[in-house]
Amino acid sequence: MRSLLLLFAVFLVIGAAPVLVVSEFWLDVIIMTLYAALLGQAWNILGGYGGQFSFGHAAYFGTGAYTVAVLQVQFGVNPWIGLVAGALTAGAVAAFIGFSTFRYGLRGSYFALVTLAFAEVLRILSNSVEITGAGVGILIPLERSLANLQFASKTSYFWLIWTMTLAAFLVVWWIGNSRFGARLMAVRDNEEAARALGVDAFRVKMGAIVLSGVFSGLAGVFYAQYLLYLDPSIAYGPAVSIESLLVPIIGGMGTLFGPLLGAAAIHAVSEFTNEVTGDAPGISLAVYGALLVVMVTFMPRGLAGLVSRLGARRGARALAVERRHA
Repeated sequence: MRSLLLLFAVFLVIGAAPVLVVSEFWLDVIIMTLYAALLGQAWNILGGYGGQFSFGHAAYFGTGAYTVAVLQVQFGVNPWIGLVAGALTAGAVAAFIGFSTFRYGLRGSYFALVTLAFAEVLRILSNSVEITGAGVGILIPLERSLANLQFASKTSYFWLIWTMTLAAFLVVWWIGNSRFGARLMAVRDNEEAARALGVDAFRVKMGAIVLSGVFSGLAGVFYAQYLLYLDPSIAYGPAVSIESLLVPIIGGMGTLFGPLLGAAAIHAVSEFTNEVTGDAPGISLAVYGALLVVMVTFMPRGLAGLVSRLGARRGARALAVERRHA
């Protein structure tokens, strides 16, 4: 329960942002940090806890984004309904990809490459059909109202992404403290041994990929409603997949708070880089790559692992001092 209480405490502190932050710019940075944390936590369910590294999470993100946009623009469906439909459709795509790969025992680099291929296929399809606007993209009309899932202030968008991200983190907390999570981590650590102990590895991995797809789809829905424009390179491009895996790797894979730490670190580095270089194109990606190399080389457990290590050292020192005075 300590981790759950800490989770609520952290999100309560984050929830004070609309009151404490006056600048629209910095509130936007916080919103996009929470969005990145949601994306990273979605990947973390499958990659961090399940050990199934995906290079194609854009497939789920783009499906969620396009579902709400197409339903709203082409068919006049209320975007609140589109939000649910986007999450479910993204989950269905994830289930299809999972069934197509896990059924034949694909894992490791084979699984990663197949997920990348699926995302690329969806990008090509969305670039070719009229319903998605093809290469031109799709522009969502601006009609600000609560009923239309478009808000006049960034504060309302903040609470929307805050709620989505908190929901993802609560699910990950449940995974870390449930039998399903124990089975999932057993499959991650040694799939053959887990099977020998009676774990249905296929079923467990399918559950993980569907949950991962649903939350990636929610991130896509938020992106579409926040920026009101989509095209195939945005929805299904590699940038989304890279951000999805970069956030938990930097923050700490297979940890509850890792994606939040990773999202904060990435956006802090991004803003600093843009300030120093004048928002030069391509610089942020180069910095991300360098940061990833540094983290993998010197801190393979990410920022969350570093925090845990520092806490353990502090506890050891306190215990040593206590023994000296005893």
